[in-house]
Amino acid sequence: MPQGMPALPTLSITSVVDILALGFLIYQILMILRGRRAARVLTGVGILFIVYAAAVVLHLELLRTVLASLAPYTAFALIVMFQSEIRMLLARIGRMQWFGLGNRLQRREAVEEILLAVQQMSQSRCGALIVVERDIGLRTFIESGVRLDAELSHDLLCSIFEGGALHDGAVIVQGQRIAAAACFLPLTMSASLMRSFGTRHRAAIGVTEETDSLAIIVSEETGKISVAAYGDIEFDITLKRLEERLVEHANRREPRDKARAAEPRGLAEPELRQAGK
Repeated sequence: MPQGMPALPTLSITSVVDILALGFLIYQILMILRGRRAARVLTGVGILFIVYAAAVVLHLELLRTVLASLAPYTAFALIVMFQSEIRMLLARIGRMQWFGLGNRLQRREAVEEILLAVQQMSQSRCGALIVVERDIGLRTFIESGVRLDAELSHDLLCSIFEGGALHDGAVIVQGQRIAAAACFLPLTMSASLMRSFGTRHRAAIGVTEETDSLAIIVSEETGKISVAAYGDIEFDITLKRLEERLVEHANRREPRDKARAAEPRGLAEPELRQAGK
């Protein structure tokens, strides 16, 4: 290097990590502020800083003094004005999949939302059919219904089935989102099941015969809960048992007791028909 020229600063690994972390934080802040009124407030604060810098350069002492006296209170004012955006930023960071933890928390939240909806619909005897996707995509069935792509919540599930315009057909859940409602599913062609179960239960069994999804059924007549997977159905289960099946499904595990998921025994055919409605 020629003499007299300043040495170029070295870029260490720590500096790279520092720059990336700051860039990530700024990106998250911009994503939160995009399209919100807070963006205009932040623009106004930026303009005040520019005015202050201009006052210093142009030696406008009165303006500089006034703005300098307001500076100590700026941090508190920003916290008050942006409190909702700060909460959203922290929630956005918390939803990310840090070493798989965020993904596990999201799956648990999805299970709880489905359980709350099923419990409410079972108590009110509201018929429902919820299909939870796993590895095999359900795009064909999603396209047969009405696309929603909405955040999964028990309120939305209940509003769909409790007299809503989309209550006919199935709701398909992908991850933590409701992909579509009023979806048409293939009916099982098993002769014994065709005689024993109604359309909703047969559709639940049919879709699990073709995919690795999990189907949850709430009987309109009795309010009983059933769950279907791998072409088998487990009838009249408790919420605790449904929670176990949902957790196994979310964690990509096979049911520990698949034998229990076989067609229920000990029930007369009229009772099965009534439950299948």
